[in-house]
Amino acid sequence: MDSNGYSDPFVKVCLKPDMGKKAKNKTQIKKKSLNPEFNEEFSYDIKHAELAKKTLDISVWDYDMGKSNDFIGGCQLGIQAKGECLKHWYECLKNKDKKIECWHVLLNDNSAHFED
Repeated sequence: MDSNGYSDPFVKVCLKPDMGKKAKNKTQIKKKSLNPEFNEEFSYDIKHAELAKKTLDISVWDYDMGKSNDFIGGCQLGIQAKGECLKHWYECLKNKDKKIECWHVLLNDNSAHFED
């Protein structure tokens, strides 16, 4: 957080495994906002048959200039997911030509391996 109590959060989206390269995208950093809106989309060129084997990691980080970034929370979509995240993943797989949007609760635990 800066001296005004604001943090500069960003979201990191990573689709894995990709056996070599890591396919990562980051949103823009939203400065001086405690309630940022990102409204950004990322797309990955993956065959539908391969998609079921992938995991989508979504993480939110607090960006601090000159300090280490702090993990705020995240969620995973994929076959290993549970509850609403798993349901959303199945809906995406079932409807390959549709955009399936869903809100997810970001968890601040270490059950997923998110990297800074």
